[in-house]
Amino acid sequence: MLKLHGIFPPIATPFDHNGDLYKIKVQHNLEKWNRTGLAGYVVCGSTGESVYLTTEEKIRLWEWVAEYAAPEKLLLAGTGAEGVRETIELTNRAADIGYKAAMVRTPFYYKNLINRADAQMLYFRAVADAARIPLMIYNWPQATGVDIMTDAVAALSHHPNIIAIKESSGNLEKVMQMIREVKPGFQVLVGSAPTLALSLAIGAVGAVLAYANAAPYSTISIYEAHRTRESAAALDWQNRIARAAQLVTTKYGVPGLKYAMDLNGYYGGIPRLPLTPIGAEAKKEIEQAFDGIKG
Repeated sequence: MLKLHGIFPPIATPFDHNGDLYKIKVQHNLEKWNRTGLAGYVVCGSTGESVYLTTEEKIRLWEWVAEYAAPEKLLLAGTGAEGVRETIELTNRAADIGYKAAMVRTPFYYKNLINRADAQMLYFRAVADAARIPLMIYNWPQATGVDIMTDAVAALSHHPNIIAIKESSGNLEKVMQMIREVKPGFQVLVGSAPTLALSLAIGAVGAVLAYANAAPYSTISIYEAHRTRESAAALDWQNRIARAAQLVTTKYGVPGLKYAMDLNGYYGGIPRLPLTPIGAEAKKEIEQAFDGIKG
């Protein structure tokens, strides 16, 4: 089975001053990340503003990242769409480009119909049956308004082509319950930087972290401290990044994260409309929080 251990940034999408994809900045960011201990990259996740990208843009980004990523980095594609057919098409296109797994978000548009275990399981099983690469379920209820139930994840963990979940709710109790109930070998990753050390301590194998776009070394330090059983060091790092991680995720989101990337020598740039750049006060807050945190 494909091992998804370690830290994966869901990479931010660089746009130029016209709002078009900015290839040279994709290369710039990848070349810096390649020199870190990141396990790989998630391309076209929520942090990549995937909901604002056309299908052609997603494919272009997958191709560019595949071109510039170091050979040892694992490539995962964000392919979730509302319908099963489009999700399968995107997933298999990513497979053609060389991606090793697909991160598939819960569908959410028809909430009253889809927010049930049977409907969620049908969606993921139908995609997994036809996908040529394994799936990672992506649960982020704060954004989608849909929270996949633990018993549904436990049942889906027995599908041979569903190998992991990215649980981004930040709910440690739910993470613990999932780890207890899923099939042995099924991998639970988290998406919350502020709870990374604790999540690893209770059995998560890795994380997909927006914050790691701007400050990969600190998240890798937490993961390595956990791996070498230095729990005090992991918690020390966790406390050091707590404020910065909260600002560029729950408080200011993608526009705040992109500013933090600019501060640390990456290219964040502008978000795509309707998202807008952050103001002067927010910039000052992020500058203070990231002071001393290496990019």
